[in-house]
Amino acid sequence: MPSSLTRDDVAPPDEEGVRDGLAYTLFLPDGPPIGGVVALHGADSRKENHFDWCRECRAAGLAAVVFDQRGHGASPGPMDGRMIEDVATIAGVLPDAPLALRGSSMGGFLAIAAAAAAGAQAVVAICPAVGPLLLAGMRSGRFAFPADTAALEPILLEADVDAAADALADRLLLMHATGDDTVPVTHSDALHEAAPRSRYVRVPGGDHVSIQHDPELRGEAIRWIVGRLG
Repeated sequence: MPSSLTRDDVAPPDEEGVRDGLAYTLFLPDGPPIGGVVALHGADSRKENHFDWCRECRAAGLAAVVFDQRGHGASPGPMDGRMIEDVATIAGVLPDAPLALRGSSMGGFLAIAAAAAAGAQAVVAICPAVGPLLLAGMRSGRFAFPADTAALEPILLEADVDAAADALADRLLLMHATGDDTVPVTHSDALHEAAPRSRYVRVPGGDHVSIQHDPELRGEAIRWIVGRLG
């Protein structure tokens, strides 16, 4: 094993299970956690794609849980009107500690929209999608996951993410790559304008997933979460 690898790079998750039909994986630090983080994946993704993030959270003293949203991975579908409720459900598997949400793309939208219901004290939204864009993708068949669009429409079209972002104020960290051609950076520009007290990291170039896989930016987000929750 290369000497640069640590226990948190290679150790398996601490718990895998199912709650209310949602398959989840939990990562726990060695000692009492500073806080807990729910990781929210994007459309057509799955929990395993965010294990690297969860391991880095664990190394920083945070408990982290990631789950397959309905219709994704090991969670049966279709995705439905429990979309926001599911975030609070999975947050319930974390130890009792201050809560953060971190989501990318569809997960970024959900992290902001579900923050109040879940009681989140910090939110990281990476290249967050917008509800009408997600609904259009579901209706057009662009996404592979099954979706109950009739049940999701009220959430995706009526959720006031601008107001939710403004309510989070300095508890919101937005991160977006200017080269994103899936969700244009102008969406995060507008969110930051609606929530001027939020922190906004506008990254030159890149693409829709580059921020998720950049070690420096992941580290910056984790340090920000630790600062907010600690």
